[in-house]
Amino acid sequence: MTLCATLSLVTGAVWAFSDPSDTPEVAAARANDAAGGGAPPARQVPHPPLSRSLPVKIAIPAIFIEAPVTGLDLDQRGRLGAPPMSTPKVVGWFRGGPSPGEAGASLIVGHRDTKTGPAIFLNLNALHPGDLVKVTRADGTTAAFTVDTVKRFAKDKFPDDKVYGATRRPELRLMTCGGNFDKKQGYAANVVVFAHLVSVKKQKS
Repeated sequence: MTLCATLSLVTGAVWAFSDPSDTPEVAAARANDAAGGGAPPARQVPHPPLSRSLPVKIAIPAIFIEAPVTGLDLDQRGRLGAPPMSTPKVVGWFRGGPSPGEAGASLIVGHRDTKTGPAIFLNLNALHPGDLVKVTRADGTTAAFTVDTVKRFAKDKFPDDKVYGATRRPELRLMTCGGNFDKKQGYAANVVVFAHLVSVKKQKS
């Protein structure tokens, strides 16, 4: 069973136990991720914070993603579970934190792969500064975030404050597994996308 996006918001430890069957897409993404790194932040004027509204859909045009969003909670051990393995094309939002567009860092997680092949965030590490992430909200607005940087962090050196820390402007964190893969231990790292709100569009009625 793959729990590649399950994480602890208390300790910053991220658990990964998976035994996926490598497809060409999975193998290519892993090879690309092995290079690691990250680019300097893109400079764009942040948009003022929005009021709270639940996210319903995420779209990332640069990597051809469009997916529904489900709410996720912490378990009794303070860990945030991933979306169900039966729905690998769904992402999960931590509803105990800010909604996308509110002041603070909103967290959305997704699987990288499953036992049967690629999942929704397989190519998350391929994003670059300036790429857009669009989140459709229940209030009829679409919040557009620009990617500032993409980082890979070893799980035993995960920077809690940097990823989950308080921020005044509306920001977004996208996260999945990354780094080397071991059948017993899972992935060695996490890929984290840092983005901030730059525009808001109201859907036409």
